[in-house]
Amino acid sequence: MTANNTRCAFQAGLLVMTLTGVFLFGTNAEAWCPFGGAEAIYTYLREGNLLCSLGVSNFYALGAVVLTVLLLRRAFCGYACPLGAISEWLGVASRRFGMRTLRVSAKLDRVLSLSKYVVLAAILAATWQLGELAFRGYCPAYALLSRHGADITVWAYVVAGAVAAVSLLITMPFCRWFCPLAAVLNPVARIGLARIKRDSTSCTNCGQCAASCPMAIPVDQLRQVTASRCLACMNCIEACPNRGQRAIFWGPPECLGHAWPKATVIAILLACSVAAVAAAYLMPLPAFVNSRGAAPDRVASFELRIRELTCRGRANLLVGFLERDDIYQVPGAGPDNLGYYKLEAWPDPVIALVRITYDPEITDEDSIKRAITEPYYGMAENRWWLSPFQIEGYTTLGFEPENQ
Repeated sequence: MTANNTRCAFQAGLLVMTLTGVFLFGTNAEAWCPFGGAEAIYTYLREGNLLCSLGVSNFYALGAVVLTVLLLRRAFCGYACPLGAISEWLGVASRRFGMRTLRVSAKLDRVLSLSKYVVLAAILAATWQLGELAFRGYCPAYALLSRHGADITVWAYVVAGAVAAVSLLITMPFCRWFCPLAAVLNPVARIGLARIKRDSTSCTNCGQCAASCPMAIPVDQLRQVTASRCLACMNCIEACPNRGQRAIFWGPPECLGHAWPKATVIAILLACSVAAVAAAYLMPLPAFVNSRGAAPDRVASFELRIRELTCRGRANLLVGFLERDDIYQVPGAGPDNLGYYKLEAWPDPVIALVRITYDPEITDEDSIKRAITEPYYGMAENRWWLSPFQIEGYTTLGFEPENQ
């Protein structure tokens, strides 16, 4: 099997696995999107919570991708990104059906390549300002990998369709010019370890390596390909008529060796992916953190499993019930101490995990549970508000307000 066939099989396997997880097992692909880590990091560092639909797994995914970029440049884009794979396959299919690929001049290519940084800046600015995933409604990957609920807009399908249509005429246009994740990875990829290397003594200068590059890198004019946009796809090696004499090959800098087996790319991608999944499950950082006042001299903590705690908004609502000022107020309420010291939550569509740290000299678990689950009377609105939260294994007092 050639390197291209191996890579195609790897791409197809990952895509099938992802679609199976999303549509058959109901997993949330957004929670493993590396770009989600870039979108969420500002809010998490500033406020201690994540945007809805994201999790700390996004940070682990981003970390794994950055590690692969340090080792392999943008091999993630050429082997693991589902949108990149489909875009590339469409281009291959169009050529096989006789459609002509449009070539973009080097100058225009450089200008268009700057677009991805504009897209990245616009997305991050809007996301951090609004406190929600501003790009979701336009994201072609979300159109592909979501379960197509009410939160997806027609614009996501329009953008996805446009990317697919242009991919028939121009090789991987979104990946080359508009992908915001590529803009995040490019600065790191510039110092990536592995690179394509060309031996000028064996090279016949036929130019087939450059013609086959999906990212339009002039491989035939370079001794080593250090461009950040290199996907390590090996197309240039496969296209070389003199590759048997190592006119072109792939490997580390010369100080670290001559050439690496092409299977190294897949091995590193798999190892980093497994590490990201393992880290997410072994080191599950909370997706929402809320602290009040200074840490008490004595602390105790307990964990709850709560229904209807599905996202960041619901976690803020939970904080509101803990800060209530009616008959179910948490004992010890005051300007600096609300009876509890810290709330840590892992929102989930079904059962969320919550850890509450409190001062045992002021309050207790039962008081906190009652504050979470019992109706709240709002003086300003002159009405009762029912709590949406249900604590697994805990029965409420059963109070039924007369006027809801």
